[in-house]
Amino acid sequence: MLEHLQAGGLLMIPIVFCSILALAIIVERAIALRKTRVVPPGLLPETWRRVKAGRMDDNGLRELRQHSPLGRVLGAGLANAAHSREVMAEAIEDVGRHEAHRLERFLNTLGTIAAITPLLGLLGTVIGMIKVFTVISLQGLGDTPAMAGGISEALITTAAGLSVAIPTLMAYRYFRGRVDELVIEIEQEALKLVEVLQGQRTNDLVGDAATENGREGR
Repeated sequence: MLEHLQAGGLLMIPIVFCSILALAIIVERAIALRKTRVVPPGLLPETWRRVKAGRMDDNGLRELRQHSPLGRVLGAGLANAAHSREVMAEAIEDVGRHEAHRLERFLNTLGTIAAITPLLGLLGTVIGMIKVFTVISLQGLGDTPAMAGGISEALITTAAGLSVAIPTLMAYRYFRGRVDELVIEIEQEALKLVEVLQGQRTNDLVGDAATENGREGR
């Protein structure tokens, strides 16, 4: 492995750095975007039980906002429960935009890595071929080891760039879809809370949660 890195030339340094950074982001996002961490099951029914029991005071709101992204969105709605539906919806949307931005953290960097690593590999290919043609122009076709070194550098950097870019692009696409899915679920949960507080929906959120859990179990 070390021999391949050395044969790839200086451009292997940024490619290896990109691979390490991409791996770190993938692991971090895989942990951060777990559904149980972003949209904890049963949080909405538990929040509604506390509201009906009169236990959702300032301390309760603070705990809810520290709980999860969904908790912060629900907290924004509860903090404006005395206002109209439009005010509640606006507060929820504002917090929701911030939470969506947090969920997308590092994804632009991941997409950038997926885009530039093939270009770094291509640049290495060009540099390697330049070395080959330089050897040919100066020494003719007789210096086979020198020519092989340039060709090897070209092929190794190309392979390394693609090897980093392909899984990184797959992870980027997956996490983008995951974020969209989680944002939609947060919006749905927040809408349920608004409708219950405004009297436009049955307050049996516990029953809704049990039904949803039953669907997930199947």
